[in-house]
Amino acid sequence: MDHPTPFARTPAPPYYAVVFSSKRRDGDDGYERVAQRMVELASSQPGFLGVESARDSAGFGITVSYWATLESIAAWKSQLEHLAAQDHGRKRWYAHYEVRVARVERAYDFDAQPG
Repeated sequence: MDHPTPFARTPAPPYYAVVFSSKRRDGDDGYERVAQRMVELASSQPGFLGVESARDSAGFGITVSYWATLESIAAWKSQLEHLAAQDHGRKRWYAHYEVRVARVERAYDFDAQPG
């Protein structure tokens, strides 16, 4: 039985990771709806490989999106709906954020679950 997983299913390296670390302001103010929309939208972009995200109860979160090329990352950064969400993020949702772009050279995993 195939079960949902929070792990992105990425291809063999090399590929790229965009690491978005953020500290949220209090309140939702439409954040969850827009965050879900951004994942849907990113998923339809050429070069998108997957996403992983976690946030703690204090509002600190990390989202890692995976991309085939630097060009696909640049296209996503300049996508119009994403640009609007970035603007809302700075004005309403984030107290602080940092973005890092890295090339994934090696990847491996471990799974203690059978089958």
